[in-house]
Amino acid sequence: MKRGRLPLTALRSFEAAGRLESVTLAAEELFVSQAAVSRQIRELEAMLGHPLFERQHRKIKLTAEGADLLAVLTSAFDAIGDSLDAMSERRSAGEVRISAEPSFATGWLVHALAEFRDLHPEIDVTVDSSEKLTEFRSGEADIAIRFSREHSAWPRTEARWLYDVEMIPVAAPALFEAGGLPSGPADLSRYSLLHEDNRAVWDMWFSQAGAEPGLVRRGPVFADGGLVRQAALGGQGVGLVDTRMVADDLRKGALIRLFAQSISYGSYFLVARDFSRLPAPARAFAAWIEAKFAGGAPEAG
Repeated sequence: MKRGRLPLTALRSFEAAGRLESVTLAAEELFVSQAAVSRQIRELEAMLGHPLFERQHRKIKLTAEGADLLAVLTSAFDAIGDSLDAMSERRSAGEVRISAEPSFATGWLVHALAEFRDLHPEIDVTVDSSEKLTEFRSGEADIAIRFSREHSAWPRTEARWLYDVEMIPVAAPALFEAGGLPSGPADLSRYSLLHEDNRAVWDMWFSQAGAEPGLVRRGPVFADGGLVRQAALGGQGVGLVDTRMVADDLRKGALIRLFAQSISYGSYFLVARDFSRLPAPARAFAAWIEAKFAGGAPEAG
């Protein structure tokens, strides 16, 4: 097909819907209506004479032809975005854009970034705190830090392991002023437990500590570990948190570790679309953070 006849708007709508596996998310990314995205895809299918999606209840699935076309388009659009980024003044000025899990951003990265800025004063840092894995499109993050219990790789990206998470029970000293420290896991029934996302992690900890799973099922549930940490610092109860995220709090005595028992719970990864093609500021950040976590448990700050 001649370049002048390429249906670029329809191709962009199809690429976004195929990559995100959702017409709704594609419409949000492109700032158009769902109806507009659906219409563009139908017109593209009519022009090609092939269905690009299998329509299922509330979801779409690529056909073989659709998957082939998506691979070509995603690569092409990424290359265009990279080329435009390379020519932008922002790149030449020296900036790295980081997308980080909220718990990691507040518990470790914010404090540790002072060291990176001292080492690289020529690089401006932008941090976006989000749980959503960035697509690394033009204008988004250069590099991401993500937690996962099960995955070590994500589609169309490269991932490098940073560290394995160890969860420990902590609380503010003021919580125990009246009754003294708990002598065993069963004593935690006297206190409110602070939960991250769900109550299953505390069940795992009780089981490994030799106590009855489900010993305590009550207590507030927070969206991320950073909120659990803040609640624990405020004396609201006992939190189960990532050791590295509270290292500074433990050292200062703002929190105390109640028991030696810990549980392994997922890992953090450094994620990029292609590490070999990162701009120089992002390469410097990647090298710095990998060195910080190499062979040990770096403290915040």
